Amino acid sequence: MQSPAQTAETSKTMLWAGRIISGVVVLFMLFDAVIHLMKPAPVVTAFAQLGYPIGLAPVLGIIGLVCVALYAIPRTSILGAIVLTGYLGGAVASHLRVGGSLFGEVLFPVYFGVLVWGGLFLRDERLRTLIPLRS
Repeated sequence: MQSPAQTAETSKTMLWAGRIISGVVVLFMLFDAVIHLMKPAPVVTAFAQLGYPIGLAPVLGIIGLVCVALYAIPRTSILGAIVLTGYLGGAVASHLRVGGSLFGEVLFPVYFGVLVWGGLFLRDERLRTLIPLRS
């Protein structure tokens, strides 16, 4: 059994690990949203490969910004994780539809979703209470 000091230190370490992981998620999603809004050549190419009209890029960029804002705000972070999961699920479905490589395009959003929820789990005691991990 841990002493109160050890428990506090563990909680502090979990909080900071969660903040760092969540920070990486937020930065990546901000980058993703901005490039959708700017529509550089790689985005145009990717949309063509996925069979989506490039006119949807700004819409997806705005949706991404809303999702990441919800995730970054502590009061709405669980809702943000839920909508980010949906957003990432759409990416998985899109890449499966066009035959994307399993360990490249298809599973990357899944790995990223694990980071979304892992970072939130580490930084949000409400979520740890709701979904306790047993040892």
